[in-house]
Amino acid sequence: MTQRARTTTSIHAAKTNLSRLIERATAGEDVIIARGQTPVVRLVPIKARKASRRFGAMRGRAKTTRAFFEPLAPDEIAAWEK
Repeated sequence: MTQRARTTTSIHAAKTNLSRLIERATAGEDVIIARGQTPVVRLVPIKARKASRRFGAMRGRAKTTRAFFEPLAPDEIAAWEK
């Protein structure tokens, strides 16, 4: 089992070197920010989302009536425009 590199830094040093710490975290390094000797935060990259939306994926799952396609009444339109 390979062990990831670990960097522990103070809050003050993290403010000064944030860009470098972000680079290290996105490269897979474990970045810990400490208050004094107490670790308080782990800097981790956000995982990329998968493009999982597919056109028509909900087809047949939502029920609509003919009234859905009818024009709105003037008072309903006015309510939306507020």
